[in-house]
Formats: sequence, C-alpha cells, structure tokens
Amino acid sequence: MLTSYSQTPEVPHKIPFAGMTLVIKDDARREIQEDVDKLTQSPKYFNLKVERAKTYFPIIEKIFKEERVPDDFKYLVLQESALISDAVSTSNAVGYWQFKDFTALEVGMRVDHVIDERMNLIASTKGAATYLKKSNYMFNNWLLALQSYQMGAGGVQRSVGDKYNGERTMNITSDTYWYIKKYLAHKVAFEYAVSGDPLLKVIQYETRSQKTLDEIADEVSVDVLSLREHNKWAKNGTIPGDKSYVVLIPVGESMDGFHQLTFGTAVAQAKPVETKATPKSIVEASEFSSINSVRVIKARSGESLAQLAARGDIKLSRLLKYNDIEIVHKIKAGDYYFLSAKKKKSETDHHYALQGESLWSISQVYGVQLKRLKKYNDLPNGNISENDLVWLNTPKPEEGIYNNENTMTVEVDTESDFDWFASAANTLHTSPEIQTAKKENEASQIENISENIPPLDAPSQSAESTSSHTVESGETLYSISKLYDVPITELLSWNSLQINDGIQTGQVLVISRPENTLEDKTDTGKATYHEVEESETLYSIARQYNITIKELMDWNKKQDFSVTRGEKLIVYQK
Repeated sequence: MLTSYSQTPEVPHKIPFAGMTLVIKDDARREIQEDVDKLTQSPKYFNLKVERAKTYFPIIEKIFKEERVPDDFKYLVLQESALISDAVSTSNAVGYWQFKDFTALEVGMRVDHVIDERMNLIASTKGAATYLKKSNYMFNNWLLALQSYQMGAGGVQRSVGDKYNGERTMNITSDTYWYIKKYLAHKVAFEYAVSGDPLLKVIQYETRSQKTLDEIADEVSVDVLSLREHNKWAKNGTIPGDKSYVVLIPVGESMDGFHQLTFGTAVAQAKPVETKATPKSIVEASEFSSINSVRVIKARSGESLAQLAARGDIKLSRLLKYNDIEIVHKIKAGDYYFLSAKKKKSETDHHYALQGESLWSISQVYGVQLKRLKKYNDLPNGNISENDLVWLNTPKPEEGIYNNENTMTVEVDTESDFDWFASAANTLHTSPEIQTAKKENEASQIENISENIPPLDAPSQSAESTSSHTVESGETLYSISKLYDVPITELLSWNSLQINDGIQTGQVLVISRPENTLEDKTDTGKATYHEVEESETLYSIARQYNITIKELMDWNKKQDFSVTRGEKLIVYQK
C-alpha cells in the first residue's frame, strides 16, 4: 500500500539550485504554485511518481556525482517522463530523459531495433549528464544549461546571448522561460517527498556476454515479467555481447536471500558478483563458488583461518596471501575467501564505496588484487570514504574539462535587480536536440568563397570499389558500425536505412563509398565556408547541405568527428 505524500508545499521566495540562488518574484511564485498544486492534487498519481523516484533516484544521484552534474537535475527526469522508461512524446522523444534518436547517438547511446538505451536508466542518465555539462561549459550557468535541455544551446544563445554567463544569483519572474518555471514546480513538489526507503528496490547487474532476460531471470531467481518491465530497452529480450550493459533487477521481500548470498558481505551491495557456479546452488548455501572467475570458499560460523584453509585444501600461508589478510584476521561467517590469486582487473569498471566498506572488502567483492586497487586509485594507504568512486580495472582518469570545481566563476553584484527571460517563440524542440537548421536571415554567415578555395585534387583513378559486409547471425547495425569503425549515421546513409530498420542474416550492406565520389562532386561543386555554431555537429552540418559526413571530413582533412564553435568548414555544394 502506498504512503500518502501529497501535502502541497508552498513555493519559497528563494530557491537554491545547482550552487545558485534563484529569487522568485511574486508573479512567478503564483505561476509556479499553480503547477505545484496540479502536481500534488491527485494523491494516487503523485504517490506513484514519488515511489518511482525513491526507487530510481539513488542510481541517478550516483551517476550525477560521478559526472559532476548538480544533484538538483534529478527532478528534471520527473518533468520529462515521470520516470516511465518507454515514455514517448508527440515529437518522438523517447525514454527517461526524452531523447530523440540522433541526439541519443550524439551522446553515446545505442539506438536500433535490438537495443534502445534511451529506455535504459543508466545509459540515458549518462547521456543527459553529457548534454547538460556541454551546455554549462558554454554558459557557466546551470540554469541556462537547464533551459538548453528544452530549446537547445543555440536557442538559448539566440534568446539571451551571453549576458547571464557566470551568474550565480538570478531573478525568476513571469517572463522567465516556461520550462524553467515548470522545473521549479517539480523541484518544490517532490524535494521533501522522496526521502525514505522505497517499496521496491533495484540492483544493477552488469553483463558483457550475450544472454536473454529469461536466462537472467532464472539466474537470479526473479520473476521474468517483472524483469522485462524494468528493462524494456532490450527490445526483443536479448542482451548482445558487443559491450557492457546494466540490467536493473527488482528486489522485493522474496529476494532477500539472493541479495545477501550474492554479495557475501553487507558492505558489498553495489552490484551482483559474477559466479560460475549456478546461482541456485548459491541460494541453497553452496560453500564453493567463483568470483571474477576465481574459486572461492564460504566461511562457516566459528571457523578459524586454519580450518578454512584445510577445508579449501590449500596451505594457510597461501590463503592469507590470496586474500590480502594477516593471521590475526577475524573470519565472518558467510564471507567468501579466495583459494587462488585474485585477478588484476574486474569486468566492472568502477564501484561507489558504501558506508563501512574498505578497499580490502571491495577487492574481495570484485576479486581484484588489493595492490592493484591501490595503484588504480592512487591510494597507497588504501583509505577510502563513503561515496568515493573506486576504479576496478584501469587507473582513475584525470580531471576532465567539465569538472565543475574548475569552472570559472564570475563575480556579480548581488544587489542589482534584473529580469531574465526568454521568449517561448524561440522554442525549437521539446527535448535536447542538436540544432540542424539555420534561419534564412543567418544565411549571410555562409560566405561564398569559391574563388578563394583551390579545387580538391581528384583521385588519379577510382581503383577502390565500394566495400560491403554480409550480415551474420546475431549482428546489428550498431555492432557492424563498431566492427568497421564508422559512424552508425554513415552506415544508415550508405544503405538508405532508418535508425529503427532491422537487418537480416545474409543481407549485404555497403560499408564505404567509392573513391571517385569526391571527383564527381568537386568537378561541379560550388565551394563555400560554413561557420560552426554552438551545438552543431558534423552530422547536422552534413544534413543541412545534403552531403555525407565522409565528404565533409575529406574536404576538411579531419581525422575525427569533433568541431568547435567558430570553426570554418569548406563545403562543396551539390
């Protein structure tokens, strides 16, 4: 039975947001309060959203912490989709964070007829973080980054320019863009309702091998229909082995035994531990299993280290060495101990330290040598704290350019009073989307310079013919694009396919265009410059001129797909 949370909160005069202070003027307070009242007027639907938030917010919070995105953005997912994984907007934006297909591809998600990571909470949240960080890097203002999520960074740039870049105190008035006020209503409505334990919990199960949801359901002893409900991103119920995917496993009262036995110790509650032994035998209290493909033994109540070593048929000295422990170590019944050396790496990339965990306990959970974890995380003493990010198979990365702590802060006069607004007429999309078209009055930015650009050297001969690939069983457009190291957008273009089109075993796909394509275009093409705007990509620019990404890259001698604002690209128009 759901607990009632729907006591309508009042909109305050000031709202803290992402390290900023938002001063809510009376006219805006009335508008926001109306939205708060609407959100909370139905206890049934409000409570359902609260329960979804209590289930999924812990995952979103960890990802945002890792990606250095302010925690306040978690309320945006309630505004976008109400945390419904397969929500679809009228503009065909899909999933938790309401991405369109090509925008999802731009931020690293897989979207095809087999997998749609827009409906995967972990993948889509990372995509949303990428989008928001990119916008904040442009504006140095998380509120403008929030607005860009609806109208695009280019739309924000055209609406307000750069006059609010770096601001840390802003006024919210009736003229403030509606999307911002709608977000603030969600933050006010849900902020104090989502504390406490959820009725339903989910754990993350990471897999790198091909398997079905039915197989996983049997493996972890969970209802298959419930598992499918939480993992609609695997469209046909099959998870491919092309990369690591995270499956959400619902945990209720019936899974208490699985939860404890799988993790071994109470400090290891982040992810299921891989085991070669059948999970059913573990649930039945099997004393031998494997972690990270290394054999382990389960300690009995009252057992000594010597007795444990004898039962494991190894020398006591080896037991101590393999488990990074000393003779004074106190055994805990139910914990697993290694009977051979732990691995240098885990198949899981990283782990967030929970309360009471140590680097040693994490090394035991994932089957990774303690000295390796110290090296990967630059922790010679092995000291960690709750919520620390622990890297399990590679050295921790250097601080990226999106580290919010390194972002330039602009000093502002907090006493000054100003109105901040953006006209709704500038709205471009209802979800984050790369801008792909220019207004007519912006055409002057594309300078005709045909007389200044030397023609491209045509190939001496078109000896290289178009290559092809015959689809094999189990392959997808995504896996084939990775195989040949080509963008999936190019693969779609070469074969006149849409992102959701399927492919069949035996189907022949074009992999690259003939080399004489350039010759045909440069003989008659008219050369112009295109100046790159914020949020534009090679893909969006190529679509604008009805050319391929490969042509654009060849003409500009680009080795990768990156472009920067203000960069001038040569374009030979058809």
